[in-house]
Amino acid sequence: MSVIKVPFRVRNAAADIFAMVVFSFITGMMIEVFISGMSVEQSLASRTLSIPINIAIAWPYGMFRDYVIGYGSKLSPTRWMKGLSDMVAYVVFQSPIYACILLAVGANKEQVIAAVMSNILVSGALGVVYGQFLELCRRMFRVTATAQPII
Repeated sequence: MSVIKVPFRVRNAAADIFAMVVFSFITGMMIEVFISGMSVEQSLASRTLSIPINIAIAWPYGMFRDYVIGYGSKLSPTRWMKGLSDMVAYVVFQSPIYACILLAVGANKEQVIAAVMSNILVSGALGVVYGQFLELCRRMFRVTATAQPII
């Protein structure tokens, strides 16, 4: 994989941060409470802890996602490949971070495994929906993709 140097742009970062914080709060809470069996209090603690983390990872994730989608489009320009690329980017980047957040707020191993595995199972939908939400937010902030693969 080539190293990509992308200049920092405030508007790009703001769009990616907004999208990540809003989307992660809503979807994370639904998964934690309704699927993994965490209490509302545990989930609120997890979501609160996730806000600064999501702020820190939003722009790098946006660049990573753009890279994965760009690479996928080189393999196939189809809509199906873009969806698959969104799913892969979401699962690979988000799962380890999500597990660490859950452990930090006191979720037990079983809850962490259930939440992360549930997240992976629904990431096909989450990754694609998040990708569409991110693109909507980027349009609202009048920005475009931040990184493209160098192949």
